[in-house]
Amino acid sequence: MATVAPSRILDRVTLARTADWLAVATAASLPWSTSATSILIVLWLIALAPALDWVELRHEARTLAGGLPVLLVLLGIAGTLWADVSLLERWKGLDSFLKLLVIPLLLVQFRASERGAWVFGAYALACVGLLVLSFILASWPHPILLFSIDYGVAVKNAATQSGEFATCIFGFLFLAREAMARRQWPWLVALLAAILAMLADIFFVATGRTALVVMLVLLVLFAARQLTPRAAMLLFAGAIVIGAVAWAASPYLRARTEQIWTDFQRYETSDTRNSSGERIEFARKSIEFIREAPIFGHGTGSIHALFEKAAAGHSGAEGVAAANPHNQTFAVAIQIGLVGAAVLWAMWVAHLALFRGADLASWIGLVVVTQNIVGSLFNSHLFDFAQGWVYVFGVGVAGGMVLRNKRACPIKTATSA
Repeated sequence: MATVAPSRILDRVTLARTADWLAVATAASLPWSTSATSILIVLWLIALAPALDWVELRHEARTLAGGLPVLLVLLGIAGTLWADVSLLERWKGLDSFLKLLVIPLLLVQFRASERGAWVFGAYALACVGLLVLSFILASWPHPILLFSIDYGVAVKNAATQSGEFATCIFGFLFLAREAMARRQWPWLVALLAAILAMLADIFFVATGRTALVVMLVLLVLFAARQLTPRAAMLLFAGAIVIGAVAWAASPYLRARTEQIWTDFQRYETSDTRNSSGERIEFARKSIEFIREAPIFGHGTGSIHALFEKAAAGHSGAEGVAAANPHNQTFAVAIQIGLVGAAVLWAMWVAHLALFRGADLASWIGLVVVTQNIVGSLFNSHLFDFAQGWVYVFGVGVAGGMVLRNKRACPIKTATSA
C-alpha cells in the first residue's frame, strides 16, 4: 500500500495553518483597506489550494449552502453570452459574482480548522480600532494625515462603517448575554461599553440609514432567538430609551433621517436629483428592464448601458445613468432574469437554514445573512466590495464552524455513553 511522505504531510499541514492565519488577516483588513483585503485574499487562495480536501469540496458543492453560490456564478458566466455590451463591461459585471465561489472553499476549510473564532475576533478588534479612530477624528477634525477623510470616517464611508459596527454590536450582545449568565462581570462591562460606544458613533458621528433599519430587524431577531419574554421586554425598553435619547440629543441623526422625506418631497415637486428621488427612479426603471427580459435578463454587465439609454434626454433624478440599481434582487434580475433572482433568494434561504443552532457561530452567521438580506433591499450589498466580502467570509467561516460542531456531536455522544 502506498504511503504519503512525512514531508508532504507536514507541508500540507503548514499550508493549511498558513491559510487559516491569512483568513484571519483578511478579516482584520476588511474594515480598513480594500487593497490589503484583495492582496490577502490572493495569498490565502495560493496557500489554501494545495492544502484543500478536494473530495470534501465536491461534496460541499452539492449541498444547498455551498452549491447555490456556485450556481449563481455559473448563471453570471452564462449571462455574458447574451449581453449586448463590450467585453470589458461583461467582465465588470461578472467580477461582482465571482467572490461567491469562495463560500464553499471557506466551508470546507473551517469545517476542518479550529481557528474560525480567530477570524471573527480579528474582525471585531479591527472594528474596535476603527471605532477609536472615528472618535479621535470626530474630536480633532483636522489631523495631519496622509489621506483625506470625512467627519469621523477615516476609511471608506459612513454607510460601510456603520454597517460594520452594526454587525459587531449584535455579536457583542450575544457574548454579553453569555457573560451575564456566567457572571463574568469584567467581560460584561467591556462588551456593554463597546456596544454603547458603537451606537454613539452611529447616532452622533457617522450614520448609515440602512444600518438603522438593519439594527431594528436584528434587535427583534435577537430577542426572539436569544432571550426569554421578560428579558426581551427589558431589551426593548432599553432600546427605546437609548433611541429616544439619541433622537433628542443628535441633530445629525434627526437631519439624516428626516432627509429621506424632504428629499422625496423635492423629487415629487421638481424632479430634483437627490438620494430619495434617484432610488425611486432606479426602482421604476429596474422593474421596466426586468419586464423587457424577465426570464434570463439582459446579460451580465448590462446594467449601466440600460440605465444610460433610459437616462438619455432627461434631467434631474430621471437623467441619472446608474451603474447600480441599489437593490440586490434588481441587480441580479436585470442581468440574469428572474431565474437568477430565484437562485439568489434560494441561496439566502439556504444560508439562513444553515444557522438554526444556538451557538455563537450560528448566531454570527444569522446576523451576517440577515444584515445582507435587509441591506440588499436598499443597496446591491452582495456586489459591493466590503459588504460582499463580509458576507462571503461571515457565511463561509461561520458555516464551516457549524458543520464542524455537527460532525463532532456524534463523537461526543458516543464518548459520553
